[in-house]
Amino acid sequence: MLTERRRGLLVFNGIGLIAFAVLSGWLYFFFTLGAIDLWPFVTDVPAAIPGDRRAWNMAHLEGITNGTMLIAIGAGGAYIRLGERAQAMLFWAALAFGWMFTLPAIANALFGTRGLEFGGGPFPGDVTINNIIFLAGWPAMIGVHLAVALLLWGAWQHHRHAGSRA
Repeated sequence: MLTERRRGLLVFNGIGLIAFAVLSGWLYFFFTLGAIDLWPFVTDVPAAIPGDRRAWNMAHLEGITNGTMLIAIGAGGAYIRLGERAQAMLFWAALAFGWMFTLPAIANALFGTRGLEFGGGPFPGDVTINNIIFLAGWPAMIGVHLAVALLLWGAWQHHRHAGSRA
């Protein structure tokens, strides 16, 4: 079982990621309109927000998806049976993939990059920024694979030990 403190921190970070999704959603909205339009308060204030529709969609959905995942891990933590060291690895791996998939996606939208290949590959955008975003993705890639393996193992261990009591 994940400790109560870790569970709470995962939920808290999940909510933080959803807050970033809301903020990037506003930028996506203004990008799509080409203006800040919050009738009746503010109307048709021109806004030159860089990026493309696909990138803003991705940035917005990364925060929603990863935030929901962290909340789910925290909420389901009572059904994950892991030792102390494995719990710590799961906790930090989840934070790594949650934030390091979301923040670079927002940066990609702002800078017009993709961060999918070192050197930029066939995609436009500043190569240096692209490379920084690409390298920032490695902790997330390692973290998500580690977290999924630990979640599967921990859920299986919970099932095995709870099975005799059912």
